[in-house]
Formats: sequence, C-alpha cells, structure tokens
Amino acid sequence: MWFFKKWRRKKIAGGPFPAGWLGIIEANVSIYRKLTRADKEELQRHILIFLAEKHFVGCGGLEITDEIRVTIAAQACVLLLHRQTDYYPGLHSILVYPAAYVAKATRHLAGGIVEEGFDVRLGESWHHGSVVLSWDDVRRDSADIRAGHNVALHEFAHQLDASAGQGDNSAVLQRQSTFIAWARVLHKNYLKLQQDLSNNRPTLLGSYAGQNPAEFFAVATECFFERPKDLQKTYPELYQELSNFYHQNPAGM
Repeated sequence: MWFFKKWRRKKIAGGPFPAGWLGIIEANVSIYRKLTRADKEELQRHILIFLAEKHFVGCGGLEITDEIRVTIAAQACVLLLHRQTDYYPGLHSILVYPAAYVAKATRHLAGGIVEEGFDVRLGESWHHGSVVLSWDDVRRDSADIRAGHNVALHEFAHQLDASAGQGDNSAVLQRQSTFIAWARVLHKNYLKLQQDLSNNRPTLLGSYAGQNPAEFFAVATECFFERPKDLQKTYPELYQELSNFYHQNPAGM
C-alpha cells in the first residue's frame, strides 16, 4: 500500500498546476509571495497531492469553490515544506463555514461540575478526521501576513501536534536528544508566558496561547510564519526550535 501511495503521489505531483489555482494563491495567500522560487514549486506539488486526497465539505449553506480549497490547502501545505510528509494522515475532511459558527462546548469546572453551553468559533481541529474553519476568517487572515493571526495555520498546527509526528520526518522528531531539547524549550517558554499573563505584562503571543501547551504551539506557529522577526526577538530559543521543526527560517526571508 505504501509503495502504491508513493507512486500515486509522484504521478499527481508531476502534473500541471492549473493557472487558475496559481492566480488564487498569488491573490489570497500573502505568505506565498515571500517564498523562493524553489519553495513555490515545492508548495504547488504539495497542494496538488493535498487536494487529491482531502475532502472539502461546505457547511451553513456554503458552496465549496476552487478559491476556498486552494487558499486553505496552500496554508496547510506551507507547514509541510522541506521534508518528507504523509500529508496529515489522520485528516480526511475539511469542513468550512461561511463565517464564525456556533458549536456545543463542555467545560469541566472545580468540584466535578460540568458546564454545557455554546461557543462562537473561527475554527477547530479534531484529533481524528476533520478540521473546521470559518472561510471569512481564513480569507482575511491569509491576506494580511502582518496581523500575526492565521486560523488555518493554527488549526493545521494542531493536526501536526495531535499526530505526534506520525508521517512527518521533521528532524526534531527523529532523535531523542533533539526531541527532549524541543520539549524543554517549548515548556520553558510556555511557563514564561503564563508568568507574564499572571503579572499582567504585555505578551507577543497573547492569553489564548496560555490556555495549554497545545494552544501555545499552535499560536506560536502562527507567529512564527506571520511575525517571525518579532518572535525571534522576544522568544529566541522558541523561534530556533520552531525553525528546526519546520525546516524553515521566515525571519531571514
């Protein structure tokens, strides 16, 4: 099965990249404009495979178009550059709402109390099967690289995190020594953020990153690609570990 999958992906990646899709990326995905020519070509190959393997579902009356599929796929695949990958093996479908949507939420409070209610969300990542996104927010975030917020990068970073490295040969995950260093730096900077928040000090990553280590990684990923120089200045060790993990150095572009 792996041999067939590899052969099929090579055949897909060798096909032409539609001119219409290229126009969508150039218009909608600001990160793409900063990439080298070689990186752009690699990203296009990843997009071809991603779109051949993942299923997009319109929710809340949204009709899925090439603009939606290609804009989301481009950002998901930016996280996969410069290494072998199995293209988010646990992910099968991307559910897209026209705008922010309402979802059921359960909170476990002190004393064993369980509170049920509803949240307004821009996106979410399920451990198995799906990513959910608000198209309005994807489109706005992807167009403005200076904002430092990108819901698509955030939710696909959660997918990488939840897979625990399955199908991803990032150098950080290949040896115990590099993984320990990676975990130590992320934990150290997560604790620093929590300390800053509890002392009401201004932070680059914001309060949402302080919720738990998974959110810290996802928010740090957004900042790594959208405000790399700020992240490098404020959290130099964290920036270096993310650079090692993603095999990229956006601050040097």
